[in-house]
Amino acid sequence: MPRPASRAWLALVVLALIWSYNWIVMKQAMAYSGPFSFSALRYLLGTLVLFILLAARGESLRPPPLLLTAAIGLAQTTGFQAFVQWALVDGGAGRTALLAYTMPFWTVLLAWWLLADRPSARHGAGIAVAAAGLVLVLEPWHGLGTAQSAWLAIGGGLFWAIGVVLSKRLFARGGVSALSLTAWQMAFGSAGLVVVALLADERSYDWTGYFVAAVAYNAVLASGLAWVLWSYIVERLPTHVAGMTSLVIPVLGIGFAWWLLGERPDAAEAAGIVLICLALAIVNRRPQPQPR
Repeated sequence: MPRPASRAWLALVVLALIWSYNWIVMKQAMAYSGPFSFSALRYLLGTLVLFILLAARGESLRPPPLLLTAAIGLAQTTGFQAFVQWALVDGGAGRTALLAYTMPFWTVLLAWWLLADRPSARHGAGIAVAAAGLVLVLEPWHGLGTAQSAWLAIGGGLFWAIGVVLSKRLFARGGVSALSLTAWQMAFGSAGLVVVALLADERSYDWTGYFVAAVAYNAVLASGLAWVLWSYIVERLPTHVAGMTSLVIPVLGIGFAWWLLGERPDAAEAAGIVLICLALAIVNRRPQPQPR
């Protein structure tokens, strides 16, 4: 495997651990803050971390194309984070993570439509298996629990997919680094979250030790480093592979929720997790070289 691709896969492993555990952190932070206020705070601090990193690396602070960057920020930061954090108010951490990570399916469809990035038959099979796994996890025959929470999480996944496809289009133009795009899109997205938080008129922060630690985790890792890794992955890997592979994050999120929050999956959910893992194996399998 070429070295850039190897680094992208390593980045994906680190990203999966950071973001999967963060579903637990975000859920528990709701005891000390409103959902939009917490989102605005974590992304403002995360944006500051990214611009400090930009300056430390000597990269230009000149923004990428403003309109497209702003659109990415409003979708990938404002839309996604506002919706999923709101969903976590009533929804479980593991279940919300899985619903939000319907993002890969939206990504494949949008990339096919907007980027002519047509998935292969193998990727189509992976999508079908993953879809069956998600059905088993959601168990629609029992209802989706709180309907508002479910639709908010799914809506967040759609916003994230829009951000992924727009990022891919911007990277295709060339001349834009992953770190610069991440910092600037997050700046636009953070501004949107601040507006949402002000309009929501939420409770004030309860600055306990846990809440300070949760904010630090989100600012430095989940909102800073992780978004750099995600932009790097989107830049280096095919859109449908990057999107489908990220399904490992909600699978790990379910494991953390089971371990730390007591959100134990039943038999159908466990079978769905197995199918999702199988889908990841299908998508990630390297195609065999064709004989001459």
